[in-house]
Amino acid sequence: MDLNADLGEGFGAWTMGDDAAMFALVSSANIACGFHGGDPATMLASCRLAVEHGVAIGAHVAYRDLAGFGRRYIDVAADDLTADVLYQLAALDGIARSVGGAVAYVKPHGALYNRIVHDGAQAEAVLAAVRSYNPDLPILGLPDSQILQRAEAAGQPVAREAFADRNYEPDGTLTPRKEPDAVLSDPETVAGRVLCMVSDGVVIARDGTRVPLDVASLCVHGDTPGAVAMASAVREQLLGAGVKIRSFV
Repeated sequence: MDLNADLGEGFGAWTMGDDAAMFALVSSANIACGFHGGDPATMLASCRLAVEHGVAIGAHVAYRDLAGFGRRYIDVAADDLTADVLYQLAALDGIARSVGGAVAYVKPHGALYNRIVHDGAQAEAVLAAVRSYNPDLPILGLPDSQILQRAEAAGQPVAREAFADRNYEPDGTLTPRKEPDAVLSDPETVAGRVLCMVSDGVVIARDGTRVPLDVASLCVHGDTPGAVAMASAVREQLLGAGVKIRSFV
């Protein structure tokens, strides 16, 4: 099972999370590309850490929304969104290659990630960017989302993920962050949910519904309070259950 985290999300003098510790715990890193977080120096440092730890590098592409950390829905024309995603992907891949790595997959961030679960037009715009850059580059996303359905139909590789530290709705979507119980913070609770995801193939939605899951990767957000403790607990729980942790790529 792959364990991924959103990393490299600081900007200038503003830092977020403990990236140094997280890179030692995960097998894949979704590295911010400058539109919601990250800057050239942070991107370079993050790619170096990824290469040092043998962690797969993912391009964490987003809406152009530094002020809102990429969590605000923005009305972007399809051609502009394609160009924005292509710009971010190419920038991170170039930096990664300068230190002996390469972008191994793409994972949209925040509002863009949730938008392309349902919005086919925006999903097509993201897909167009990834396909034009590399038709063999996997897209990591939510099961049954528009982006993964359309990518599969086009022959683009995909990987499905679940979120260790997020609550779910009965339809398998993530509980909106505006809800008070959207983000989970207790390491033991999160680790227990992850074991259920992996061993039983289900996640318990916030209304108690058992939602089936078939995923290749589990995400722990790097900006969640106590992220290092949660990632450590999840890693220990998986290893204790005999689950090998390795990148899906």
